[in-house]
Amino acid sequence: MVSAGDFRNGMTIEYEGNIYQIVEFQHVKPGKGAAFVRTKLKNIVSGGVVEKTFRPTEKCEEARIDRVDMQYLYSDGDLYHFMDVNTYEQIALGQEQIGDALKFVKENEMVKICSHKGNVFSIEPPLFVELAVTDTEPGFKGDTATGATKPAVVETGATVYVPLFVDQGDVIKIDTRTGEYLSRV
Repeated sequence: MVSAGDFRNGMTIEYEGNIYQIVEFQHVKPGKGAAFVRTKLKNIVSGGVVEKTFRPTEKCEEARIDRVDMQYLYSDGDLYHFMDVNTYEQIALGQEQIGDALKFVKENEMVKICSHKGNVFSIEPPLFVELAVTDTEPGFKGDTATGATKPAVVETGATVYVPLFVDQGDVIKIDTRTGEYLSRV
């Protein structure tokens, strides 16, 4: 149990049957009345953000989130298969648990599987990936307008906006959090 007076950013708690991550908190001591803790909580399953106030002595159960490194093996239809590289245990997850997390992940890449009490709620891809461009319009000589971009399809099928000098067959580095082009490799 953790009291509201001990809240920290990034901490995960169980509250009203849901699991929340503390995005922001603030201890408030008004001139009149008792002190309280104002928080902004993100539901880690649905992604919704709510604002709640707690008395500093109020207690919540601290939620333990397990993050396990697993290798993405393959997908067949609606199921995505992962393997723990230490125990060789395999699990299959459905599209509703995956979402867009594997948009930039190739087969045999490592990802983090996030679960609470054995229930998988999300997948964290690596922060940066290197993928080959499979389809894009060719760049033309002299086409050097500053900041101009064009769409390019990478080997996982996702579309990324890249500078005009990037050609088909180039390997590019992508930030998986934002889906932005970072550099050529």
